[in-house]
Amino acid sequence: MGILKDKSYRFAVRIVRLVRFVQGEHKEYVLSRQVLRSGTAIGALIREAEFAQSKADFVHKMQIALKEANETGYWLSLMKDTEYLTAKMYDSIHPEIEELIKMLVKTIKTTKENTE
Repeated sequence: MGILKDKSYRFAVRIVRLVRFVQGEHKEYVLSRQVLRSGTAIGALIREAEFAQSKADFVHKMQIALKEANETGYWLSLMKDTEYLTAKMYDSIHPEIEELIKMLVKTIKTTKENTE
């Protein structure tokens, strides 16, 4: 879980910097707040899951992190398609959210298999 924790934290740092740029450059606050909320929630939920009370609680928290990751991907796509992000900026950050989604799916699947 250390790799997932580290990657989600580094991703959150990138999201904070991205939002600071979009708000400063474009004075856009609605979409940027949404991506800030969902993009930073991923790592927070993973941290919460570290101290889950049970395997079921762990899976539940990771599933919520997965939902937040999926939502973040949506906001990033929307920001690109509305030209708040350049294609280059989007292409730089998009693979990271895709990787986090894959890692979360794998973690959830593995945990469920080991509990059955």
